[in-house]
Amino acid sequence: MASTPKLTTTISSSPSLQILCRKLPIAINLPSSSTSRSLPKTLSHLSSLRPRVASVSNHRYYSSSRRFSVRAQNDNGADSDRHYDFDLFTIGAGSGGVRASRFATSYGASAAVCELPFSTISSDTAGGVGGTCVLRGCVPKKLLVYASKYTHEFEDSHGFGWKYDTEPSHDWSTLIANKNAELQRLTGIYKNILNNANVKLIEGRGKVIDPHTVDVDGKIYTTRNILIAVGGRPFIPDIPGREFAIDSDAALDLPSKPKKIAIVGGGYIALEFAGIFNGLNSEVHVFIRQKKVLRGFDEDVRDFVGEQMSLRGIEFHTEESPEAIIKAGDGSFSLKTSKGTVDGFSHVMFATGRKPNTKNLGLENVGVKLAKNGAIENIKQLAVPCAVFAQPPIGTVGLTEEQAIEQYGDIDVFTSNFKPLKATLSGLPDRVFMKLIVCANTNKVLGVHMCGEDSPEIIQGFGVAVKAGLTKADFDATVGVHPTAAEEFVTMRTPTRKIRKESSEGKANVEAKTAV
Repeated sequence: MASTPKLTTTISSSPSLQILCRKLPIAINLPSSSTSRSLPKTLSHLSSLRPRVASVSNHRYYSSSRRFSVRAQNDNGADSDRHYDFDLFTIGAGSGGVRASRFATSYGASAAVCELPFSTISSDTAGGVGGTCVLRGCVPKKLLVYASKYTHEFEDSHGFGWKYDTEPSHDWSTLIANKNAELQRLTGIYKNILNNANVKLIEGRGKVIDPHTVDVDGKIYTTRNILIAVGGRPFIPDIPGREFAIDSDAALDLPSKPKKIAIVGGGYIALEFAGIFNGLNSEVHVFIRQKKVLRGFDEDVRDFVGEQMSLRGIEFHTEESPEAIIKAGDGSFSLKTSKGTVDGFSHVMFATGRKPNTKNLGLENVGVKLAKNGAIENIKQLAVPCAVFAQPPIGTVGLTEEQAIEQYGDIDVFTSNFKPLKATLSGLPDRVFMKLIVCANTNKVLGVHMCGEDSPEIIQGFGVAVKAGLTKADFDATVGVHPTAAEEFVTMRTPTRKIRKESSEGKANVEAKTAV
């Protein structure tokens, strides 16, 4: 009877990858200061000490660390006496799969990764080394965000004395051509990274046959461990006319810029593309089922970003559910919703979520437990910084106010809403919102939230502070860099409101203070 395989989904944190590598029967390098106390309990024996030769960026060097040859206890049914083609076989060469494979070989494991042929738009038969983030997600999206921000910069510049004899114009084809050239460069770099790390790259679609066997387009490979790192793909709901809709993949590779676009969805992908096309002078309408955008984000942030994006000309249609897309004789589209019909769209885009790309991977053959949406259940990470590259952008780490109340009860909330220095001369209505959420009992900072220019860059540093468990007193003791927006996080002294849980009534008591 076949044993259940040790299938793991990738996450970005190194400790999780270390856990995976410790399960491999391979040599593991430990710093020279390491002692037996630092070894995982699963390691059964140690052997000889000798220098390790490794290759980094085409340079060979002798590691100063000591090499302990160790063997982990096998908990996935692998036969210690059997020869396998690889110690680790990864299906999916996106950011997670590439990193995991490189990490494994750096510990001495043999590794392979399979991936579909390159394409800017994903499908059952096309993908590419680099995956969603590099090819049809974070990277190309951010390039288009950069392109779209110039419109606002041109407007800003007038207050600083800049004048233009003619209005700047934008050439969409140049942007897309340059973006695609960069993607080709990046996928080539990823292939070189795998090659330099001695990871075998196999082109094709992988499928799990049994706990230690993977089929790639008819060729069989055996492996001690299997890693699933296939990511997800955009989801378009099944409504009449869905064939006329585009998703985020297609939106990044359109042959022409939309004149008037409907974006269905209120999540971060919808907001990011709304900002992109608005910045490139398209007429943008966003349709959301909820009253507010960004469900799951802090309520104050949701309110603020919606207001700011509306001021930039994006029209939000709230509490409207899509029912059908209708194509007119002139080639334009109408979007029918639960509240009516809006006509004249050149494009209708759905940003209504993504579905795990686990279909037809053979996971059902080996008893892997999947969530209802097809995701493989994995380790939950806390205090992970994230960003929404909307315009204005959002940076956030830790708990929302609502989550903090639920988990801690008594909290202090510090907020600041101000006009940034740049906007004092530009005359534009740009503002910045910042928020700290603090546990009233321990003074620990539970959440940091920001919406405004440079939020993603700023939140990365504060992510370290939240992860480290720093207190509001630590923030207060830090000298702010002046003049910056970021200094506001270390100069907020008076709570905007204090929320205390009243056990007698079971309700939260809010002591509100007027913000200056």
